[in-house]
Amino acid sequence: MTRRRASYDGVVATLPVTVPYVRYSINSAHWWLGKALGALVRGSGLQKNEIDGMCVSSFTLAPDSAVGLTQHLGMAPRWLDHIPTGGASGVMALRRAARAVQAGDADVVACLSGDTNHVDSFRQTISQFSRFAQDAVYPYGAGGPNASFALLTHNYMRETGATREDFGKLCVAQRENALRHPNALMKKPLSLQQYMDAKLITDPIHLFDCVMPCAGADAFLVMREEKAQQLGLPFVRILSTIERHNAWADDPIQIRGGWTMDKDDLYGQAGIGPRDIDFMQAYDDYPVINFLQIEDLGLCEKGAAPQFVRDNTFTVDGTLPFNTNGGQLSVGQAGAAGGYLGLVEALRQLTDTAGGTQVKDANIGLVSGFGIINYDRGICTAAALLARGTA
Repeated sequence: MTRRRASYDGVVATLPVTVPYVRYSINSAHWWLGKALGALVRGSGLQKNEIDGMCVSSFTLAPDSAVGLTQHLGMAPRWLDHIPTGGASGVMALRRAARAVQAGDADVVACLSGDTNHVDSFRQTISQFSRFAQDAVYPYGAGGPNASFALLTHNYMRETGATREDFGKLCVAQRENALRHPNALMKKPLSLQQYMDAKLITDPIHLFDCVMPCAGADAFLVMREEKAQQLGLPFVRILSTIERHNAWADDPIQIRGGWTMDKDDLYGQAGIGPRDIDFMQAYDDYPVINFLQIEDLGLCEKGAAPQFVRDNTFTVDGTLPFNTNGGQLSVGQAGAAGGYLGLVEALRQLTDTAGGTQVKDANIGLVSGFGIINYDRGICTAAALLARGTA
């Protein structure tokens, strides 16, 4: 029996920052992460040496790791973590940082994510993404996620009856949300017809099913509630979090994620249910993974996401606002920062700093992460339930 986990009472997340994304950059990942740290220092009013914990996620930081970054940034943290789990990294950073603050191992933790995107960066990343990629996929010309997600998408369509129009509805809604978001790289409206007519990439994946690699950074701070109040920072309470790795390894192909193992714990610790959430931010490198997250986190029954998508709008001012900044499919995927994109947007929603994407009366948000795709499955999953703080 799993022992009941301690609550996160007294620990909060605050000060979401974004270093605006660009398509390509000649700067290093270190530069992007440094810009994010600088924004946290300026926005909080803290001295750099008062940030005594740091959590880092980046694919292009190599050969450095988080410890090497401390030297580049002139930091001397007493607590340090490096989380190379891609789309699950934001929630994982949040939960680790919160426990560090709760235990007194750090007072203020900077959670940083960022990557550069040189002209050849993406090819290099996918060729070295994992030992599996190096040995079993890339040598046969199937490097990168397109082929893997085409396999998952085709299987999901066969099993559930989902259509390309269903995937397209969610992509179009996210683009509508992105047009309200100043940092989104996709600035043109997207119609369902344009989605359907888009160039074929890897059947059944078409152009607008794929994220666009770019450069950028996202970050936030974790600290005690009284510290945030002292600094005058609006904050967000952490109701519950979960993570799971290599779940359902015996499934022939991924049709469910690790969220299904821990969903009851997620809602049970928070004391709420799926119907209580006001918005959802999901890791969306391809539409099919959005459908899995919607199902596996209890918003509908397993296999029912196609109908659920048909029944909702997902726009900022509609039913179940979803990826209110546009998600990676319309903002861009800045490497590991993609794992922070939804979390940072959720913090903005719950502190009334989301600007044009603000959801009216948003009090509780669900953030979901998914990372490290190996051929026919992603092996990292995470989720968090967050609530508006009180002054």
